[in-house]
Amino acid sequence: MDREAHAAAFAPALMRRLRAVAEVLFDEPLADLHSDQARSVLGTTEILLTGWGVPPIDSALLDSAPDLRAIVHAAGTVRTFLDPEVFDHGIRVSSCASANATPVAEFALACTVFGLKRAGRFAAQLRESKAVRDVRRMPPIGTYRVTVGVVGASRVGREMLRLLRSLDAEILLSDPFISDADAAELGATLVSLPDLCRLSDVVSIHAPLTPQTAGMIGAAELALMRDGTVLVNTARGALVDTEALTAEVVSGRLDAYLDVVHPEPLPPESPLYRLPNVTLTPHIAGALGNEIARLGELAVAETARFAANGTFEHEVRPADFAIIA
Repeated sequence: MDREAHAAAFAPALMRRLRAVAEVLFDEPLADLHSDQARSVLGTTEILLTGWGVPPIDSALLDSAPDLRAIVHAAGTVRTFLDPEVFDHGIRVSSCASANATPVAEFALACTVFGLKRAGRFAAQLRESKAVRDVRRMPPIGTYRVTVGVVGASRVGREMLRLLRSLDAEILLSDPFISDADAAELGATLVSLPDLCRLSDVVSIHAPLTPQTAGMIGAAELALMRDGTVLVNTARGALVDTEALTAEVVSGRLDAYLDVVHPEPLPPESPLYRLPNVTLTPHIAGALGNEIARLGELAVAETARFAANGTFEHEVRPADFAIIA
């Protein structure tokens, strides 16, 4: 991983905990896995601890690590750097995506509450008027007895479903991989994506980006949403058709809270930067600041578990690659 990621995730006290369960072969993070120094370390490595900034890991690199048994990723997705061929070598993989899910879901819940309170619209109104609030021409305001639709029972989606229980709201879920009983256990009613769009006051996106899900919220889905619906996207920008969404929010019909967009960043001329019914944030929902320590703590816990009994609580399996973010 890069030095910044290492410093944020692994404070000295946590490194001491790591050394209590494993022999740390090299104190500094390796940014180049093909250097002579890296190859000498990899030659006796059994567990490779990775994080943000990790170079690609493929079967060719594994030739330098004949004793490697596991990879523990102190961040979210492993799809960006890990070649699935690694699994053919019998390497076990763990990801700390569940720890990263916590701040993302918290952020999505905050966007839901702010969106339904029309905070962005009211803030823009106040900047313009310098006067008391005016609720005329505002969409419906508040969270009482609304319907919130969650798209995707991913790690973040499931945490979002848990957090939504604090609201007095009906919860809908759309996910092709779970059953009605699964959804009920998560506190939601399973519906199709069109029905979710049609019935929800907030549509919060938590699906992975795959060839099948790219553009899943397009013009047809947006058209199904009622006037005043709030679209929250903390997942991947390409899940939403940006051109179609732009048309809807420019008209004032929908509101949007977007932590991710496509392309990222948007071109300078995009109207999404200046609309009162759109709140843009620069991909901050995931772990930042002190939240990054949660990733390191889970990575050390997973390393300790594997050292003790050869298991992971947060294992990534080959079949997961098709559906994870």
